[in-house]
Amino acid sequence: MRDENFSMETLGRHVIAELWGCKPHLLDNLEMTEKIMVDAAIVAGADIREVTFHKFNPQGISGVVVISESHLTVHTFPEHGYASVDVYTCGDIIDPNVAARAIAEYFEAETIDSMEIPRGQGPLKILQPKLEVLTET
Repeated sequence: MRDENFSMETLGRHVIAELWGCKPHLLDNLEMTEKIMVDAAIVAGADIREVTFHKFNPQGISGVVVISESHLTVHTFPEHGYASVDVYTCGDIIDPNVAARAIAEYFEAETIDSMEIPRGQGPLKILQPKLEVLTET
């Protein structure tokens, strides 16, 4: 049970992103997916601690980049051109939206549908979801 009077000052930010229209060959390439996620963490200014990825048979990849500020995760579905991405950062230095946007660009996503949830600041509040078209059709 949550104490209604309890408040943490973590300033945690959690971005959940749905990437659509991604290039299937990127989504099913273990080395490329790992590079994309690590590069996104670097672009956002995060301090990388550990990296682990797994390639599924016949297709798809799941992975996590553990950063000092929290983590970036991805689950790919090449058969749908889709990637599920979470970027969670603590503190106020790293913007998780920067990393999520970089991941979308690296996967050559056509659209990114995302929302941000402040964490550790009381009752959950979902900030305005946004849909961004990254490529013209």
